[in-house]
Amino acid sequence: MRKRSAFSLVELIFVIVVLGIVGMIGADIIAKMYQGYLKSQITNRLQSQTELVLDQIAARLKYRIKDSVIGRNSGDNRYMKLSDDNISNIGPNMIEWIGYDIDSFRGESNGTYARPGWSGFVDVNSTQTTRTQILMPGSELNVTESVIDVLSSGRVSINPAVVTTRPILVSKCFQDSNMRRWGWDTNPHLGVNTFDANLTVKVRRSAPNALTTLAMANRGEREICEQYYLAWSAYAIVPEGDVNNTTDFNLTLRYNYQPWEGEDYNMTTTGSQLLAEHVSTFRAMQVGDSIRIKLCIQDGNITGTPYGFCKEKAIY
Repeated sequence: MRKRSAFSLVELIFVIVVLGIVGMIGADIIAKMYQGYLKSQITNRLQSQTELVLDQIAARLKYRIKDSVIGRNSGDNRYMKLSDDNISNIGPNMIEWIGYDIDSFRGESNGTYARPGWSGFVDVNSTQTTRTQILMPGSELNVTESVIDVLSSGRVSINPAVVTTRPILVSKCFQDSNMRRWGWDTNPHLGVNTFDANLTVKVRRSAPNALTTLAMANRGEREICEQYYLAWSAYAIVPEGDVNNTTDFNLTLRYNYQPWEGEDYNMTTTGSQLLAEHVSTFRAMQVGDSIRIKLCIQDGNITGTPYGFCKEKAIY
């Protein structure tokens, strides 16, 4: 009798069915492995991006003048102190502050040591320190002038020969809850300037180590402070994009504008830097001198379902 050398039709169908089942199971396993890998990659990317954006914001806020920080809600011109007790747990979705000039404060090195552009100290015992001028020992204000000119794109200067916007001198000795000292106002787009020159003064250079304090002669303060900040720009973290979509927007840093000159973060001359896209949450609140920020960034619906990462950071 001759032996069969081929599969029967039933055996062939059975093998095909088994291979099909194995293939379906294998494909499902591979698909789930790929989805897990994709989500892991997205999580790592979102985590890195969120941390990077928070670090960028913290690097700016580190050199804030703490009394100047305010919060706003987008679409509402009114501002609130970020430290107010009546701020809800949700908090405002944008913040503004005045940053002091750290770049020229660090100065430049002559190969042996670095001399600051402005020292931050005033010689109150000098005869050169008056109501209209202050002597700042250890300063090299020519360096300050160069640094501010470059960073502000020529919009701000302490050069007395240049007619332009002036930086401001902020006392470290006196505290005042009146937010008008910074120029914050309730209707910035109407050009209403509420800057109170009796609280914070504009300055220009009168010597390599001395500043003329514009309008200081009219100040109501009883004495000249020994320590000051020098500031030339305000900063804002602003949500942008689809105003009707509160869960998917861009986050932008605005800078190089001067509220004490009636300017605001929406002016065409204001500097702008995109921090993040597909942001779903940005909130800030202040406790004492520290600010806590919460940031959530989404994946832009890459996986077909909403997927994001949230992180909080405290800035002291």
